[in-house]
Amino acid sequence: MPDTDTAITEIAPDVYDITVKTAPDARWRVFCFDGETPTLVDAGFEDTVDVVADALAELGITPERIVVTHGDPDHVGGLAGLVGVFDLETWVPEGVEVDVDVDHRFGDGDRVGQFTAVHVPGHTAAHHALVDEAAGVAVIGDALFGSDARGLPAGYFVLPTAHYSADLAAADDSLERLLAYDFEVGLVYHGSSVTEGASEKIAAFVDFNGKR
Repeated sequence: MPDTDTAITEIAPDVYDITVKTAPDARWRVFCFDGETPTLVDAGFEDTVDVVADALAELGITPERIVVTHGDPDHVGGLAGLVGVFDLETWVPEGVEVDVDVDHRFGDGDRVGQFTAVHVPGHTAAHHALVDEAAGVAVIGDALFGSDARGLPAGYFVLPTAHYSADLAAADDSLERLLAYDFEVGLVYHGSSVTEGASEKIAAFVDFNGKR
């Protein structure tokens, strides 16, 4: 079973990777963006609300907004608890059911705070990435994993397997939607995030040599 093993990493300026649980070959995360409106992206599990709250207290950040990428339990399980602790403004994709009253629903191309929402279905039907081009950071969610999640060297992306995808072909095809955006850092929840040339690496992955 996973264990709580909190770790906080500033993965880009004012962008924090908060690890809420670990297992021998996995870790689960919440991302925090500090700034004018401190924002959480995804909520972790129902039983990691205190882990996130303690990490934010250590950082000295009081979040005001939370944005959900998709409806898997490790992304929305702690939503109600975090909203209760911090009275957060909630942003949830259209088609994702959650156990709180949602302040704002969003879809492809919508502005969500500093982010542009990009619909990248496949992992789940309503999955969205969140791109902050001004900061050069994108939350890829589970549309891609870090390459080391599949036993490869870190620093690149791979597709989640069919085991973790509602529609693997759609997941592959929808990555092309990300090519309209430029960002240096690509944040993922499984495997290591990519901190250099992220959008270029996605483009190389999508438009690979020999692609017909």
